[in-house]
Amino acid sequence: VFHSILNIFSFRYIFGIPPLILVLLPVASSDCDISGKDGGAYQNVLMVSIDDLDNMINFDSNCLNNEPNFFKKHSCDDNKEASFLNRAARKLKQFLKMNISDDFKLHLSTVSQGTLTLLNCTSKGKGRKPPSLGEAQPTKNLEENKSLKEQRKQNDLCFLKILLQKIKTCWNKILRGITEH
Repeated sequence: VFHSILNIFSFRYIFGIPPLILVLLPVASSDCDISGKDGGAYQNVLMVSIDDLDNMINFDSNCLNNEPNFFKKHSCDDNKEASFLNRAARKLKQFLKMNISDDFKLHLSTVSQGTLTLLNCTSKGKGRKPPSLGEAQPTKNLEENKSLKEQRKQNDLCFLKILLQKIKTCWNKILRGITEH
């Protein structure tokens, strides 16, 4: 009996088939208790900063047509709103490392920290290191490198623009759902 269990165990890991319990458990889950359900903090603080950031971002008109992978994995579906906002707010924190104006950083920090505060989530599970925004790869000449950096910055700003719109939409969905009940 022990030998057959050992074979099944080895087979599963050799072929990358995890035990059923690992498939059924989420890697990291969070319990969120959304505070400020009257919408005042959102309307008076977060929405103002989101709108200001939206106005500060200059972007190419076709940028909104490119849906980044982040949104394919994470969405504001029913009963996943708090989880999406939690991930989105943490993603916003990564943009604080960019070379951006202090005013931009202030609004970005307000949206990120304000969202996390209003969500009041307690994380369960392993913490993951957030992926970086991207490093410039060495290129053959300075002009190509400058062009690649400019394109990467434009892509990051496009992503940020889309992320802010989705955060705004998700908050509106939560507040609309609260007022309907």
